[in-house]
Amino acid sequence: MTTLLAPGGRLDESAPLTPVRIAVLTISDTRDEESDTSGQVLVDRLTGAGHVLADRALVRDDVEQIRAQVKGWARSGDVDVILTTGGTGLTGRDVTPEAIAPMLDKQIDGFSVVFHLVSYQTVGLSTLQSRALAGLIDGVFVFCMPGSNGAVRDGWDKVIAPQLDSRHKPCNMVELMPRLLET
Repeated sequence: MTTLLAPGGRLDESAPLTPVRIAVLTISDTRDEESDTSGQVLVDRLTGAGHVLADRALVRDDVEQIRAQVKGWARSGDVDVILTTGGTGLTGRDVTPEAIAPMLDKQIDGFSVVFHLVSYQTVGLSTLQSRALAGLIDGVFVFCMPGSNGAVRDGWDKVIAPQLDSRHKPCNMVELMPRLLET
């Protein structure tokens, strides 16, 4: 059976799912483990989709703390994908793009574009206040999303989840993983 997804995409439900190891990083000066609802939304969704929660952490809006956590996961060999939530806004404390962008080996420009398209349908022009981004660090996919529950639902449900589903056709990011570090 084949299920239709976004325009041009389909899910081949007769094929087996290849689980992906995903780490979730919440970036916030105001949340703790108990109040980290957006991180929990991501955990619930990725495990519900059949993926593996590799790790979960919460760091302050601090460039060095963000970089240290992401770098550690990217170099561990235990993580295929890093999802971050928070710190992508326009205020002085929002530093996720400043922390992550210089670390990227390759930027995935289309993520920001598509994220804003789907976000626009939910929050309208307020999507302009987000600097969502994605790319590769040491062969690990990194997706940086805003810190609201709605933003992570939009990012995961409408953009990331289909691309991390090995059954998504005509292509998906899982099939690229074995070749990300080739030279």
